[in-house]
Amino acid sequence: MAVIAKEGHSVTHVDKVALDRLRARLQAYMAKKGLRSTAQRRLIVDTFFSGAPHMTIEDLLTEVRARDRGIGYATVYRTLKLLAECGVASERRFGDGLSRYELADDASAHHDHLICVSCGKIIEFEEPRIEALQDEIAAKYGFEVNWHKHEMYGVCADCRDAKDAPVSGIA
Repeated sequence: MAVIAKEGHSVTHVDKVALDRLRARLQAYMAKKGLRSTAQRRLIVDTFFSGAPHMTIEDLLTEVRARDRGIGYATVYRTLKLLAECGVASERRFGDGLSRYELADDASAHHDHLICVSCGKIIEFEEPRIEALQDEIAAKYGFEVNWHKHEMYGVCADCRDAKDAPVSGIA
């Protein structure tokens, strides 16, 4: 699953201060719930924080098992659910039947998504004009927005180009 941002910069880039804030939020939540910080859980969290955006449980499991083959699916599943419960991660569904996880919006730049229905590529983007228009619409109706998501589904340029390319590769 490719993630592309405008001009090659990751929209969801998170600095060390934001990651430290997320870690503190997670630790406080775990302490409140009486949960332990195990070595396996720390490895899963570290891998998630440093991994690609929009990871599935299977993606994260593959990366974690490269470091510790003893970590099971259920441990990764429960840890991702924990991250979502405490507001460190956001669960996203892009119409392919899979749950994908990314860092929570308050830790990274707010962004929206373009999803290719052909290859599954997810393109992240920020557009101040869209954000301003959404604020204007909410104000018009006296609506206070807590959060929103904006997803557009279609066919990416690569898939359109591949469709137009000659099958043999010879013009």
